[in-house]
Amino acid sequence: MGPETFFCLGCFMEMARIFITGSSDGLGRITANFLVNQGHAVVLHARNPERGRQALEKVPGAEKVLIGDLSSIKETKKLALEVNSIGHFDSIIHNAGVYQVPNKLIFAVNTLAPYILTCLIQKPERMIYLSSGMHLQGDPGLKDFSHDTSRYSYSDSKLHDVILSMVVAREWPGVYSNAVNPGWVPTKMGGKSAPDNLEKGAETQAWLAVSNDNEAKVSGRYFYHKREKYFQPAAGDPVVQEKLLALCEEISGISFPAY
Repeated sequence: MGPETFFCLGCFMEMARIFITGSSDGLGRITANFLVNQGHAVVLHARNPERGRQALEKVPGAEKVLIGDLSSIKETKKLALEVNSIGHFDSIIHNAGVYQVPNKLIFAVNTLAPYILTCLIQKPERMIYLSSGMHLQGDPGLKDFSHDTSRYSYSDSKLHDVILSMVVAREWPGVYSNAVNPGWVPTKMGGKSAPDNLEKGAETQAWLAVSNDNEAKVSGRYFYHKREKYFQPAAGDPVVQEKLLALCEEISGISFPAY
């Protein structure tokens, strides 16, 4: 069975509407195909029109694709407005991410963009944030990276994603919010020799987005292959969480909304 073969998520919503960032390739695209094959309505995202066309070709059952470069605060804000303009979503999967690029770009795409989208998109019932096992090496000190990103790392960004998922779980009690470690999987980012299971990495995101299993209807958890796993304790510290919110608000000009 290939990674985009139809599979069963267990007991799932009759039909959910899901928005997935970074879904023109890799885990995002595979997750989108999983959900489309289950009969759900999926809106894709790509950073430019060409990748958007490719996304629709690779996920032919998708509802549509939205375009926005997440390295740009302006375009990320515009993307949030476009998401809101096409209606309510049951679930949002913050899947987009970059790895071997300049630190400033990692911060913009992996940390700031999901913060902005979380703040501006109408609240769904479920939020999923793509993290990594590398978040365990992230620095919870939360220095101001707006001017100096020399000490900022991919691990920091993946810790920030876990922190953000925990903030939503704490502040928005009506939303199931969780983080996912897909494993070191063979995508363009992970490389062809990556040893982990690509299908299971994508399946966990899809499962959290639509499943009615009791194990999926939780909040403030960190999952690896549909199982709860240990995460850096600092991510659950309200003091650390508030520092991340303050940093992102200062840079983006957007405050985190109350429930």
